[in-house]
Amino acid sequence: MHPTPRPLPTAGLSPAWTGYLRDWDRALRAANHPQTTRYNYLLAAAQLGRYLREYSPDPEAVTAADDPTRVSRAHVESFQGWMIETRSASTALNKHKCLQQFFKFLLVEEEIARSPMERVAQPKTVQKLVPVMRDEDTRKLLEVCKGTGFVQLRDEALIRLYANTGARLSEIGGLLVDDVDLATDSVHLHGKGAKDRRVRFGPKTGRAVSRYLRARAKRPGSELPQLWLAERGARPLAPNGIKIRLKRLGEAAGLDGVHAHRWRHTFAHEWKRAGGDTGDLMLLLGWSSEDMVRHYGASAAAERAQENQQRLGIGERF
Repeated sequence: MHPTPRPLPTAGLSPAWTGYLRDWDRALRAANHPQTTRYNYLLAAAQLGRYLREYSPDPEAVTAADDPTRVSRAHVESFQGWMIETRSASTALNKHKCLQQFFKFLLVEEEIARSPMERVAQPKTVQKLVPVMRDEDTRKLLEVCKGTGFVQLRDEALIRLYANTGARLSEIGGLLVDDVDLATDSVHLHGKGAKDRRVRFGPKTGRAVSRYLRARAKRPGSELPQLWLAERGARPLAPNGIKIRLKRLGEAAGLDGVHAHRWRHTFAHEWKRAGGDTGDLMLLLGWSSEDMVRHYGASAAAERAQENQQRLGIGERF
């Protein structure tokens, strides 16, 4: 099943901006970009257009607010600074990358001769170390899920799949019943950029998924293709609902900051700690660049460095 298309974020934009964004969306769909990626791209361009109309201190921004082909480097830099002040440097960096793609599209369409992004520097961001999920914390969450009720069985299966595969929130959250193969104890994950992969899981996870499927078969909505069902009503549990559910389970277990990506960081950490191959890790987690290995492994790398420091005892031998 395909997700319901989101409306284009064109409210408050001029006809010219709206037309270009509609054309860009068509091109992105033709290139098979995921819906979430398309929306984020379009949103960044729309935010630039609205900024130029409503917030820019530059009186000449009125022309650019009517026509994106009139956007200058100064307009983009002003927007980027405003994003840093009103949101964050990381958000501004995300918008920067999205706008690079928008003006690249206008270049390809020969609507502009030169991109205003050419000499706009990327915002510098502070790298935050995302803490890994400790085994004892996952055990606490599983304790909260103990029971034979439908919700308890569902939540245990969710937690074990996230911890056992290191998959993204959307990948586990978007699973279909047909994506699960209990004969091989594996799931078919639909990754970013239409990059599918099959990942194995262990016996404890297999038992949890099997128990959930038996409970699911007796529920209203069991005929739905989506794997995860909501507690009430014959409707699927969407990834955002899973995100909220994990947070609530964390609160019940006395844990802060429980979210799916912490298990993803943990998976990368444990893999590297065990001396696992970087290429294999990239295949398992659906990455095409080693930059992601470094990003997700930053917290783990810091911890491994501290462990090595203690083991070597530098400065403690005299």
